[in-house]
Amino acid sequence: MSGINKKKLQDWFWAYLMILPTLAGTLIFSIWPLIQSFYLAFTKWGAFGSYEWGGTVNFERMLGDTVLWQSLRNTIVYTVGSVPAGIALSIVVAALLNTKIRGMSTYRTLYFLPVVTMPVAVAMVWRWLYNADFGLLNHMLRSVGIEGPRWLTDPKYAMLSLIIVSVWSSIGYNMVIFLSGLQGISKQYYEAADIDGASAFVQFFRITLPLLTPTIFFVTVTSLISAFQVFELIFTMIGINSPVIRHTQSIVFYFYRQAFVNMDKGYASAIALLLFAIIMAVTIVQFRLQRRWVHYE
Repeated sequence: MSGINKKKLQDWFWAYLMILPTLAGTLIFSIWPLIQSFYLAFTKWGAFGSYEWGGTVNFERMLGDTVLWQSLRNTIVYTVGSVPAGIALSIVVAALLNTKIRGMSTYRTLYFLPVVTMPVAVAMVWRWLYNADFGLLNHMLRSVGIEGPRWLTDPKYAMLSLIIVSVWSSIGYNMVIFLSGLQGISKQYYEAADIDGASAFVQFFRITLPLLTPTIFFVTVTSLISAFQVFELIFTMIGINSPVIRHTQSIVFYFYRQAFVNMDKGYASAIALLLFAIIMAVTIVQFRLQRRWVHYE
């Protein structure tokens, strides 16, 4: 064996050795559970964890499951309400923090704090804020003569409460990504616009937004996937026994109830495959549509 081939083998050996932990983790915690879910979706579960091959019985059951479709509708409402608002506010905050103002690092840190805070801790704080009797929000409303609603126990306000928390907690992460996108836009465009007499408003909509569309596309894809997988906010803030859970539970929350409360892992796996198919379809549509609205320099 020549010296060059021996060196190539050594390089390949060390390369695979370095990625082995990540590869093993992906196989054990991602690929293998996915294969199991595909198999379990076609099984019928009985008492004490026993199961047998059931064919398409779980998918036939899904067609008549009104709770499942209500959960899917709740997920769509949550996604439509939280993703566009979160992206829009993140762009505005990023644009403001991209200017030269005093205390810039402090503002960026404050906006990013929710990202590094445990989601359960965030949910518990907001649950206290939303408390109808002792919460800060209703206390502030009472101080101006307004009787606040029961945020987390009234079906009219429960979903809105979740959307507000989702938007608030997503601004920091999206802001950092948009900041990197803004700082990648050449200053020459703005200098030319200044010479032509374009206002800051015109520059934002004619220069900043078009050149920021690749970043907006990335954030949109990741935000939609995250929104479709919402669970911890509902579990912590609403609770499984809440009277409004039917109006707020997501499809992932319904999957949790079937898998770990009702112990029907076959039907839960079928729900997981449905969610996988929906996210895959939405992502494919987004990649197809990006050709019409994403502009690259």
